[in-house]
Order: sequence, then structure tokens, then C-alpha cells
Amino acid sequence: MSRLFAGTPFDIPPKCDDCGQLESECICSAAEKAAAETLRAQQAARLPPDQQTARISVQKRKGGRTATVIEGLSATANDLPELLGRLQAACGTGGTTKPKQDLIELQGDHAEQVQTTLAEIGFRTKPSRR
Repeated sequence: MSRLFAGTPFDIPPKCDDCGQLESECICSAAEKAAAETLRAQQAARLPPDQQTARISVQKRKGGRTATVIEGLSATANDLPELLGRLQAACGTGGTTKPKQDLIELQGDHAEQVQTTLAEIGFRTKPSRR
């Protein structure tokens, strides 16, 4: 008897957070439990969009190309690939994420469309001075 209320009517045996079964009857593997724990940690680290500010700039690249760069949204607080997909669909262009640098790049000059799309999602935006 190692639990606090073991043997009393208040004794509630521990249940698995993933499958909901009693821990003695749990069928989850160690890999599934580890994956679920990392997912819970990621969700806990997420910030709501209204607490973040995205800095939008248009940069010139070699060959005369332009790129719209969104900075200030950290990879730990956001799902950058999902956000990139929404921005690509709104702008009709290609792009990439660089999670180590916490930025999103879109091909072409789409600063106004990016600003309206991010505002619809709930992010605060401001143009970057470059």
C-alpha cells in the first residue's frame, strides 16, 4: 500500500493519460507515451497569436528577386510549417521556414497580403525597417 488513500473509498487508482485505462491495464508502448509527452510539452510552450508580434520586411536577393520575410515568431511558440502553408495559400506563392532563425520566407513582394492574413489569424504585425 503505497498510495495515500489505499484501501479506503477515496482510493482512485492512477489512469494512463493517453488511453484512459488503469495503469496496470495500459496498452500504450513506451514510444507512444514519449511521443504524447513531447506533444503535450509543445502545446504547453505555445503562445496565443495576440501575444506575438510579427515583423514583415521585403528583401532584395541576388538576381533581382524579392522575398517577403516574416520574423519574430519563434518556432517553439508556433507551428511554423502550418503557418507557412496558410500564408502560401493566401499569397499564391512558394516559401520556406527556417526554424533555427525563427523566420518564414515567401517568394515575391507580398507584404500587404501577409500583414492582412496574419492580422486575421490574430497576430500583431509591424513592418520592419530595412
